[in-house]
Amino acid sequence: MRNDSTQSTIEVGALKKSFGAQRVLNGIDFQVEQAETLAVLGKSGAGKSVLLKLIIGLQQPDSGSVKIQGEEIAALKPDQLSEVRKKIGYLFQNGALYDSLSVEDNVAFPLSHNTKMPAAERKEKAKELLASVGMERDLNKMPSELSGGMQKRVGLARALALDPEILLFDEPTAGLDPITADEIGELIIGLKKQRKMTAVVVTHDIHGVKKFADRLVLLQDGEIALEGTFADMQKSKKEFVVRFLKDAC
Repeated sequence: MRNDSTQSTIEVGALKKSFGAQRVLNGIDFQVEQAETLAVLGKSGAGKSVLLKLIIGLQQPDSGSVKIQGEEIAALKPDQLSEVRKKIGYLFQNGALYDSLSVEDNVAFPLSHNTKMPAAERKEKAKELLASVGMERDLNKMPSELSGGMQKRVGLARALALDPEILLFDEPTAGLDPITADEIGELIIGLKKQRKMTAVVVTHDIHGVKKFADRLVLLQDGEIALEGTFADMQKSKKEFVVRFLKDAC
C-alpha cells in the first residue's frame, strides 16, 4: 500500500472519462508503487483499455488526474509527453508488430527512432532483448510467420527496448492457449524480479492475476468495486465480486 512519505510511480485521482452519453470511468482513484504489479480487471466495456490510454496520454480525461512519477500527464506539452513515454513500455493486445519489418527490426525500431545508438549496437541489443523473451532463434522471421504467443513475446521485447521503468500490458494473454498464457505470466514475474519494473496489467486472466499481481482493481460501471489482493477478492462478499470471480474461473 502507499506510503504517504514517498511518491507513487503512478497516481490516478478522481479520473473521469465519457464517450458521448456513455460514462466509462466515473471518478476512480488508485496508486501503483515502484516495482509493483497491479492487475486491472472488469467485464468487457468496463474501461480497462481506456484507462491504459489515459495513463500513457493517448487519450485525455474529462476531469481528474493521472501522474507518472509526479508529472501530470494531461498538462504536458507534446515534447514533454514524448520524454515521459520513453519511460513507459506498452504491450498492445495484438502485439501491434510492423508487418513489413522482421522480428529483429521490429524490436530495434524504438532504438532507431529515439536514440543515437549505432546500427551495430541496435542490432546487438535487439538480439539480447529477443533472447530475454525466448525468441532469439526467430529474429529473421516476419510477423506473419509467428504464432500469437510468439508475436506477444516480440511485442514485449520491443516494449523493453528503451529500458522503461513502467510497463503497461493490454490483455497480454488474450487468445492464447493455457500453456502459452502461463509462459507470458512467467515473463511478467521475471521482469519484476530482474528489472524492478512497475506494471499495470489489463487482463481477463484471473489465473494469471493470482500468480503475477501484487494487487488488483476490479472495475464495475466506471467505478472500483474492489481494490486489494487476490485473497481480498476471494474473501469479498460483494455480489458483483463473487459473481465476477465465479464467471472468470
